[in-house]
Amino acid sequence: MPFFRETDAISGKMAKAYVIIDGRTEELFYAKSLEATIEKNKVDVPVLGRTNTPQRSQGWSGSGTLTIYYVTSVFRQLMRTYIQTGQDFWFDLMIVNEQPGSGTGKQTTYLKGCNLDSVIAARFDASSDDMLEEELPFTFHDYDVIDKFNTITGA
Repeated sequence: MPFFRETDAISGKMAKAYVIIDGRTEELFYAKSLEATIEKNKVDVPVLGRTNTPQRSQGWSGSGTLTIYYVTSVFRQLMRTYIQTGQDFWFDLMIVNEQPGSGTGKQTTYLKGCNLDSVIAARFDASSDDMLEEELPFTFHDYDVIDKFNTITGA
């Protein structure tokens, strides 16, 4: 019976993230965490003679949250431009998960057409010893897995 090798585990601390805005790529070295989820939209398909209500997939939606240290004005400025002009903005996110020494290899995920739901306009907290951070909820309209993890065999 094979067992999972601890050396194949991927540390989230080893990830890299990049934002691509108007063709300009910036490493998100100040990012703390990111989670992007794809949710299938399902519709009921009532079937005569069945007591349950089966469902089928009818599209999908992508959403996520990027948590960063409160050290950049990039996203606030994008939102400010939207407020002033009404012209919305989109960007892409690229996430690379790779653990040196792991047989798992690396996975590169590209989130396309990201659009922020909200940003913090200003922030402080004089009662906390923690560093300031902000959560940036977003949606996305497409994604791709450019590099895929290797198939692991265990020990």
